[in-house]
Amino acid sequence: MRQLQIEVSGLEPGARLLAPAGMCSPQNAVTRASVTGGRIIDVALEAELGLAALWIEAADETVTLTHTLGSAPEAQDYPAAVYTPRVTRYTVAADDLAEASRTIATKAGGGRAGIDALVAEAEARFSYDHPEARFNDEAEAVPYLSCGTTPGSCVDINTYLVASLRAAGYEAGYVYGYFFPAEKGGTTHDMHCWVVTRHAGEVLDWDIAHHMKAGLGPTKPGLNPRPGWRVALGHSMGHGYDMGDTMARLKLLAEPIQPGPDGTWRKLPIIARLPAT
Repeated sequence: MRQLQIEVSGLEPGARLLAPAGMCSPQNAVTRASVTGGRIIDVALEAELGLAALWIEAADETVTLTHTLGSAPEAQDYPAAVYTPRVTRYTVAADDLAEASRTIATKAGGGRAGIDALVAEAEARFSYDHPEARFNDEAEAVPYLSCGTTPGSCVDINTYLVASLRAAGYEAGYVYGYFFPAEKGGTTHDMHCWVVTRHAGEVLDWDIAHHMKAGLGPTKPGLNPRPGWRVALGHSMGHGYDMGDTMARLKLLAEPIQPGPDGTWRKLPIIARLPAT
């Protein structure tokens, strides 16, 4: 079995962290989670999504969270909750985006061709970047980008794509975890996300950001257009976790985060490792 290790540094003893417990996917099954340099003091459930978060107390300046990974069963699909539409400002398309998405899919002929057309449209609307202000900040629904390109990360691009696909009537979901580029020897410093569609019995993964970053041309389905390995830890947007004295209302929970005094949550410096088999 492989082990995904996420090392969090710069902590004070007694600090609290919230981290994803993991999930099962076609790529892997997280079978166990453990902590060194601290302890798990609670497990909070996100019942609507079928996910859990680990509430961790640090004992040292560095905490390492280890996810033990087992092989996914043959023909394993993503959990049903991945595809389930949810009413949050991160997942519902604004009226003009919904109308445009239906038009694009219909014009392409519907079916798989409609999915391809909406993926191409999302790719055309973004240039890869990590802007301080996201295109949907403060918006009550995912806005329509009608022309030109908008800077956006994998999170932004996939937010737009999932909202667009669902508005056009497709089963689609947002999945996140870590991607380990082959050239980095099994290490990374931040999360990654991608989109999955399910249509006519066919499950496909889409990674627009990797195609854009690597200059691979128009996006095609497939998990690793860039050579490497990935681990899915969670899915969907709009999470809520209740730890009794602390409540977390989050866009998503991909990396260990720490509560601030004003009710906000902040990311922490991490090194994620996936040792070779």
